[in-house]
Amino acid sequence: MRRTRLRVEGMDCPSCAAKIESRVGRIPGVSEVRVSVAGGTLAVWHDPELAPGGEIARAVGALGYRAEESLEERPRRAGVASLRLAGVLLALGFGFGFAGAPGWVGDGAFAAALVLAGLPIFRRAWLAVRNRFALDMNVLMSLAAVGAAGLGEWAEGALVVFLFAVGNALEERAAGRARRSIRELMRLSPERACVLRGGGEEEVPAGELRLGDVIVVRPGERIAADGVVVGGVSAVDQSPITGESAPVIRREGDEVFAGTINAEGALEVRVTRRAGETTISRIVRMVEEAQERRAPAQRFVDRFARYYTPLVAAGAALVFLVPSFFFGGAWDEWFYRALVLLVIACPCALVISTPVSIISSLTAATREGALIKGGAFLEAFSGLRAVALDKTGTLTAGRPAVTEVVPLNGASEEQALELAAALEDRSQHPVGRAIAEHARRQGIVPEPAASFTSLTGLGVKGVVGGRELLAGSPELFAIPLPPEVERLRERGDTVVLLGDGRELIAAFGVADAGREGAAESVAALRRSGVEEIVMLTGDGERVARRVAEGLGIGYRAGLLPEEKLAELRRLRERHGPVAMVGDGINDAPALAEADIGVAMGAAGTDVALESADVALMRDDLSQLARLVERSRRTMRVIWQNVVFSIGVKAVFLVLGAMGMADLWMAIFADTGAMLLVIANGLRLLRRS
Repeated sequence: MRRTRLRVEGMDCPSCAAKIESRVGRIPGVSEVRVSVAGGTLAVWHDPELAPGGEIARAVGALGYRAEESLEERPRRAGVASLRLAGVLLALGFGFGFAGAPGWVGDGAFAAALVLAGLPIFRRAWLAVRNRFALDMNVLMSLAAVGAAGLGEWAEGALVVFLFAVGNALEERAAGRARRSIRELMRLSPERACVLRGGGEEEVPAGELRLGDVIVVRPGERIAADGVVVGGVSAVDQSPITGESAPVIRREGDEVFAGTINAEGALEVRVTRRAGETTISRIVRMVEEAQERRAPAQRFVDRFARYYTPLVAAGAALVFLVPSFFFGGAWDEWFYRALVLLVIACPCALVISTPVSIISSLTAATREGALIKGGAFLEAFSGLRAVALDKTGTLTAGRPAVTEVVPLNGASEEQALELAAALEDRSQHPVGRAIAEHARRQGIVPEPAASFTSLTGLGVKGVVGGRELLAGSPELFAIPLPPEVERLRERGDTVVLLGDGRELIAAFGVADAGREGAAESVAALRRSGVEEIVMLTGDGERVARRVAEGLGIGYRAGLLPEEKLAELRRLRERHGPVAMVGDGINDAPALAEADIGVAMGAAGTDVALESADVALMRDDLSQLARLVERSRRTMRVIWQNVVFSIGVKAVFLVLGAMGMADLWMAIFADTGAMLLVIANGLRLLRRS
């Protein structure tokens, strides 16, 4: 099966999407169809032999829409020009009336406005009827406009189609704003790059860069491709990818991303991904795919609208037929009331209320460095009451650091660090490197030890100041150990001893460094309403207890992968939906088991980007609490929109049935409500 994505022009509401989904789904060889009104896209899984892409586009075209594989939106100048001319004719019609011109003059202007503004609506209505689809808003508005004209109410008929067309144009423009805000990320990557070839520099299109090419990025330029720095040091603004507000230092061996800005020094970068496979390209693609997945709230609204429209249309028919034919009512009066109800039956504001909010929130979250794979996961955060966290790489930095220096036998801390750093400076072991780095941060940079020897599995030895010293595990020393060693072990530290074989100089506690800001992030999660936060780790009891107690959270230690899954099920039974936060690689089974799998630091990790439900582009646990708040804010906006839309409809249903509402009032209410819910949803584009 092949997956084809098409941009669909002219799709205004979920009823349009339902028609497209139904028509394309009937093509032999098509297995799945997803339509996103807010995203303006159609995704089709199909057999290219039985259902080629051209046939799919033609099927969409037969419904009155235009489908093409280019995902770039085209301006609709012709439609806008016709709408402007219709507005001028409408104004002229009212002007003729105020000036006392003959009635046929004003009616002629109104009729011309009705035709100009209504032609696209009438065409789609006819195609809907011809293809035997249920009533959609184009059919309802066409009936209302033609009915008003039939009653001689040319002004109201023209006003109905004009305001409806204006509302659709504004709706499409507003939804387009949300779509473009994510597509604009693609434009951050420069179109050309300076590449080193043949001993010199050559400027080439970025799309022609090959794997292994070395590009030169000067200060102030955007990086043209994902790659690894092979020369130079500079501060790089990575905010388009990770959402980080401050530039980060990048030097030889560090990864950089396409679309980010080189702020200071010149960099040479070896290309590691082709143009269409860069991190920023994949993020945009995944967000657009996420927009095609309906959230539970959206499915509820769609189901409601599916029954609401035919029920109100049937009610409009009864309002006309029963009083006119059974109670002797004036047929023109009751026919007019039925037309008002047809306008009210159009669920525009209701059905757009959810997708525009979801797409705005997904887009804003992505720009802040959190890639959410669909509205369902965004909505799930709103009810989150339990979070499970991996230890290494999530709550800790995943690299050892010195936690305590304990001088022994009269030595000072500075002397101990100087001697240990001299020994460990040439060590390749992570624990030894941590001690040397700790000394450098204290301003201690001694001469390296002479006669350096690595003692595999035990430590190192060397000569410092004419004295042979040893540094390593307690097993390296055949002398009585002081109580400080057991104290360090008890709290979960790795113990490194320094001495000369006869006497100890110092003991060092080394442990996985806690992630900066982890405690504040945990506190923020608690404030957001998360009731239980627990660390799940395969590490030993002592290490797990030290980390968990430092953060004030629960823990389960020594867990095998299947035991982590059992703990997640236990959390789900107690609290409902549960999130699991890990690195996206080692924690893949647990991330899959959780209701929301969150991968941290996923910007350069293919597995995390593809497999996690939510990918945090940088190693910042505080993003999790912001996502919970964003989700709850999104759900508040959605339900505000839904309640407002239904409330407006309910009021005008009553007024229309009682004859207290005109057609222009109904269309003003419908269009006004639609624009208000769109504006409310677009507020979610703002940063948290």
